[in-house]
Amino acid sequence: MMCYMVGMYIAVIPNRNSPPAILLRESYREGRQVKNRTLANLSHWPAPRIEALRALLRGEQLGPAKHALPDAFAIERSLPHGHVAAVLGTLKAIALDTLLGKASPPRELVLAMLIERVVSPQSKLACARGLSQATQTSTLGSLLRLPEAVDEDSLYAALDWLLSRQETVESGLAQRHLHEASLVLYDVSSTYFEGHACPLARFGHSRDSRPDRPQIVFGLLTNVEGCPIAVEVFAGNIADPKTLAPQIEKLRQRFGLQHLVVVGDRGMITEARIRRDLAPALLEWISALRAPAIAALARAGVLQPSLFDVRDLAEVSSSEFPGERLIVCKNPLLAEERARKRTELLAATDRELDKIAAASQRPRRPLRGKTRIALRVGKVLDRYHLAKHYRLTLEENAFRYGRDEAGIAAEAALDGVYVIRTNVPEPALSSEQVVRAYKRLSAVERAFRSLKSVDLHLRPIFHHKANRVRAHVFLCMLAYYVEWHMREKLAPLLFDEEDWPAAEQRRASVVAPAQRSISALAKSSSKRNAEGWPVHSFRTLLQDLATLTRNRIVPKDTGMPPFDMLSVATPLQQRAFTLLGLRL
Repeated sequence: MMCYMVGMYIAVIPNRNSPPAILLRESYREGRQVKNRTLANLSHWPAPRIEALRALLRGEQLGPAKHALPDAFAIERSLPHGHVAAVLGTLKAIALDTLLGKASPPRELVLAMLIERVVSPQSKLACARGLSQATQTSTLGSLLRLPEAVDEDSLYAALDWLLSRQETVESGLAQRHLHEASLVLYDVSSTYFEGHACPLARFGHSRDSRPDRPQIVFGLLTNVEGCPIAVEVFAGNIADPKTLAPQIEKLRQRFGLQHLVVVGDRGMITEARIRRDLAPALLEWISALRAPAIAALARAGVLQPSLFDVRDLAEVSSSEFPGERLIVCKNPLLAEERARKRTELLAATDRELDKIAAASQRPRRPLRGKTRIALRVGKVLDRYHLAKHYRLTLEENAFRYGRDEAGIAAEAALDGVYVIRTNVPEPALSSEQVVRAYKRLSAVERAFRSLKSVDLHLRPIFHHKANRVRAHVFLCMLAYYVEWHMREKLAPLLFDEEDWPAAEQRRASVVAPAQRSISALAKSSSKRNAEGWPVHSFRTLLQDLATLTRNRIVPKDTGMPPFDMLSVATPLQQRAFTLLGLRL
């Protein structure tokens, strides 16, 4: 167990033939050693007052006879402490601090920014104010023994120091969480900028629905459980497949791993990437086919409805994909959803095209000219993305359209069907294991949600220098690394799934949608877990822990110096620290 909180107690020291010395002491940790120091000599206090103070330090309620004790003290200031202690304790328990390097002023500032990103994401200016002693918003600055005044320039310098350590830290994480024959998940996302000064900021495909802002693209490598290993930042206009080659080089050269299975989505591991990047590196991979390739297999007779007479999964082969295994899956619920969505989009497109056709025939100010009509029609088809399902006739003074019913029917026949492709031989991974591995990409998607919006608020980015942007993204990844470990341990108190084997057993097949375990459903319904504790999100649990404060106590007319004392932890807070393996 690791303890990072100050503890105070009353010690009775024998004094030969004289009365014993009564000392107020505190214990603290310095590195791996637990040390003690004396705060005050209470030998001149009357015995009832000493006993009352001992009871107060133990967190006991004071009875009527002891009311005089609180009158002798005043609370000068209370600072939120529990959430910081939980994150700092976890960070040290997983030895992330040692992975960053030996203790130094830049490292301590990086730890402070990392913890601040988990407990209360904010700008570097706000972070500096919260760490400075005069304006501190938690006990973080004092726990890390930071200078009394912290400014944003020192935080920027610490970010530069962190970036210089990125390769070393990522190699250490890979050594911990990856090994030969590991499954490695890789995906990319983007996030937008405020400003245009950064050379990485470019306009591109916005996943944040902010096409009005320049953006960056960043790729995240995780292990099969979704634990982050490495992150890399690219210009905002780079195509997803082009980010793959640097990751392969990172895995092979920097991490020294030769036998890996890279899992990426159909937009990432394309035919060109397989031929140019993965095949020369002799790496195995798992991806999926795009819709046009699936349609081509159907036209060639490779995909037959009879494949799914017995199971929702079948393995086929095709001369178009030599040396590859093709696992065909059909999800009825997905098929139903796609059919519903197509029907609604077709109806919406018809309504808009009818308006254009009517406008071309109206008696007053009719819509005229092929170019003007084509512009109106193009806007509609771009909005609903169904141009392939329509046959259009454009004239100078008329517009007509019709659905391509044959094409719609051919597409509907493949509703719910997807094809996973891999070069991993069957003895290594069965068909079910290949499908399960591909679906594990959802763990990277969860990481992106946490990084960008739910917990860590990576976006929007205000930094102007490319290296500062890279350092900011890397810092956020390390914060998610700590959060990932905390979620694993705190799962009984969170809405998160805590019994993955039971959840997997409730799924009808590996193709069917994921199911939550009975215990997770019960938590979601009752808002309490099996032990009766209230269930939280990760963010609200940190907010609850923050109510565990450290109070600055100033004695009145006793000659004692001021001292710090923790408030009494609630049972829920005690349970959270127990799950984290930390002591109050």
